[in-house]
Amino acid sequence: MAHLDTAVQVVVRGCLEVSGGERVLLVHDSTTDVIADRLQAAAEAVGAEARPAPIPVGQVNGEEPPPEVAAGMAVADVVIAPTAMSISHTEARRKASAAGTRIATMPGVTEEVLARAMAVDLQTIGRMAKAIAGRLSAASEARITCERGSDLRLSLEGREALVDDGRLGAPGSFGNLPCGEGFIAPLEDRGEGKLVVDGSIGGYGALDEPVELTIEGGRLTAATGDAGSRLLEQLSAAGGENVAELGVGCNGRARVSGNVLEDEKVLGTVHLAFGASASCGGVVQVPVHLDCVLLRPELALDGEPLVSGGRLSA
Repeated sequence: MAHLDTAVQVVVRGCLEVSGGERVLLVHDSTTDVIADRLQAAAEAVGAEARPAPIPVGQVNGEEPPPEVAAGMAVADVVIAPTAMSISHTEARRKASAAGTRIATMPGVTEEVLARAMAVDLQTIGRMAKAIAGRLSAASEARITCERGSDLRLSLEGREALVDDGRLGAPGSFGNLPCGEGFIAPLEDRGEGKLVVDGSIGGYGALDEPVELTIEGGRLTAATGDAGSRLLEQLSAAGGENVAELGVGCNGRARVSGNVLEDEKVLGTVHLAFGASASCGGVVQVPVHLDCVLLRPELALDGEPLVSGGRLSA
């Protein structure tokens, strides 16, 4: 893949700013051995002390890594985590970030996705992500509609949006890669309406047919189809039916692939997540965080459009 070497260098040098003498931990599983090897080699090439930390393939997003790996994360300078399931919203990740570790998680990443969506201009993505986050932070209410029947209102009052621009060079920085979104945690006890998801759902891949989600009092109360039933069951088992994140993609190289890691970064898409919200500026910490991607939604903030027809107006 022509762009894979470029993408690996962007991750190691551009995003995480790895330098000589730093301790770099590669948290990975059997699905990402090749990617972990490439990242380790790139870190070693700048003089870092890089070592692998293999973990079992996770069953769900938000599952905690083994205790010895969690301990290693907290004493590393940099953690890069290409894994099948996300460790972004784990206590281990949060403690490591609090200890000053710079962390990039890459849940569900493949060589193809990495090569395509990380061979990017970080400055361009950064400008767009900051503009989106600024609009989200300034708004009190978000309304998502679409031609398939979505009509959902979410409260953003008092919440500050975050920028996913890939810039992870400061101590304690955290983000997932590929990068390219602005996102916010809506108030978890508010939110009313219907959301028709036509892209992908975290852990389930691309949808064969749209899934209709009913949200009442900020919680998912009903879902259609097999994928919807599995989503609701998984969230309910972990006590994570609450709305957790509203995000808007701005990566012009990302493409809809059925991989939520990439799909949620596609320019002009919108995603809503349920479950853990503490990492997004919310208050819920549960062992699950599942994103639902809408391909061509309309998103208005306090009545003013932010996304319309696949285009941003930020």
